[in-house]
Amino acid sequence: LTVVGVLLVGLAVAEASLAERSRNQVDALLNKTGPLRVQSQELLNALLDQETAVRGFAVSGDRADLGPYRAGVQQERDIVASMRRLLADYSQIEGELRQVETRAEQWRRSVAEPVITTTEQRGTAAGQALVTDAARQQFDGVRVAVDDLQAEILNARESNAREVRRTGNLLAVLLIVAALVVVVAGALLLLSLDRTVVRPLTGLADQVREVAEGDFAHVISGSGPPEFVQLAGDVDAMRRRIAADLAEVREARERIEWVNTQLQKQAEELTRSNRDLEQFAYVASHDLQEPLRKVASFCQLLQRRYAGQLDERADQYIAFAVDGAQRMQRLINDLLAFSRIGRLTTGFTEVDLNKVMGDVAGQTEAARQYADAELTWSELPVIRGEEPLLTNLLVNLVSNSIKFRRPDVPAKVHISARLVGEEWEITCRDNGIGIEPEFADKIFVIFQRLHPKDAYPGTGIGLAIVKKIVEYHGGRVWVDTDVAEGAAIRFTLPARPEDLPASGAGPDETSATVADAETVTTAGGSNSDPEQSAEAERTEEAPAGGRTGGMRETVG
Repeated sequence: LTVVGVLLVGLAVAEASLAERSRNQVDALLNKTGPLRVQSQELLNALLDQETAVRGFAVSGDRADLGPYRAGVQQERDIVASMRRLLADYSQIEGELRQVETRAEQWRRSVAEPVITTTEQRGTAAGQALVTDAARQQFDGVRVAVDDLQAEILNARESNAREVRRTGNLLAVLLIVAALVVVVAGALLLLSLDRTVVRPLTGLADQVREVAEGDFAHVISGSGPPEFVQLAGDVDAMRRRIAADLAEVREARERIEWVNTQLQKQAEELTRSNRDLEQFAYVASHDLQEPLRKVASFCQLLQRRYAGQLDERADQYIAFAVDGAQRMQRLINDLLAFSRIGRLTTGFTEVDLNKVMGDVAGQTEAARQYADAELTWSELPVIRGEEPLLTNLLVNLVSNSIKFRRPDVPAKVHISARLVGEEWEITCRDNGIGIEPEFADKIFVIFQRLHPKDAYPGTGIGLAIVKKIVEYHGGRVWVDTDVAEGAAIRFTLPARPEDLPASGAGPDETSATVADAETVTTAGGSNSDPEQSAEAERTEEAPAGGRTGGMRETVG
């Protein structure tokens, strides 16, 4: 490769030199000898114009006939000056040009000027007498000098053309030599590669192919350059490692098959357990409900018929029995509702949470009238889910906020939403008694209560149902413990692809993609609900004209 490189570099230098030489010769041919031929002809024309003008003036005596003579003299000088600029490398042509100048100047001194002077002073006859054969022969000498000049220019042009052809032939020869060098070097390189690279690699590939076909015990050996021998050793080490790993994989496969067998058994057991649970649900909803209703009915009948006829302790015992039966009915119904979430499904659809909030307002109207509560919500998104479950979710949150109100403060509940990443974060905020941080996780456990049943009614399953519905829809729920007053329960629901912002949106755009604003407008146009100031800080100002897109449901 080094020898070939040196040869090619030498050939390239020679070709570059010849190319430069050829370029100079072509330049001389096109830009020097070519223009010189044209200018020599123009010089001859200028001399002929002078001779013709002098003879014409000698005949007519009109000075207007001397115009071509004066113009021809000036043109001759300009042409000679232009030709001299091109004759730096042509000394012989320059000598011929000087000869033409000398003879032209002699003709003007000995013929042209005397004819003009004589004609002006003594008339046309005297002028014509000077135009003799000798004068004509002297101008013919000027013509001969111009012809010699043109012949010399033609010789120089032919010489340049021969040099151009010779240089082009040399360039073609050098290119052919370079091509031969490349072809011979390529053939030698192919032979060398075949002996030192291709054959060892082919042998190594054959051995690797045997291993790939399953013969992992075949030892791989290499030949050729040391690098190939080392490569064969590395491949053989990889073969040994793969063989060891395959042995481990076989053992792991056997273990996995055993685990799959156990999982299949557990799946069958789980199927059987689910059947038992369904049977339990049927029993709880039918068989257990019947005797429980009978106990509750007869206890209530006993309470109404014999109230005041027995002693005070008997009335208390009857009240305990009635309350226990009723609580048992509520617990069973709540447990059944909890077990049905996600098991009895109608499929996900597009659910407008604003419409859902209208249903929630209707279902909680009685409780809000009793508690003089106010329910408001901002513009809410459309998500994919089950509308009955989402309605149940929001009803439980709103009911919880109304239930755990402060005695001396009218209850206010506000529902808002904002887009965070690829999820809608929905918040239920109230001004009630709040939730201590240490109980933030306990409230979502089924049948867990933070207060005695005589303080706040209920079975303690509402927030457990909320959590199960949220997780069934692919979200999460938590208590925001950073609010200054009341409680804020937040949960997330996956956003639809068309609700997500463009890829170029910044974080501020993503976190603030909430329809219109969080503020709620009263009938008079002023902003009410000061309890929701913390939520309103997360949103942009309302559009011009006071329209915020918020909704208000006020009872009481």
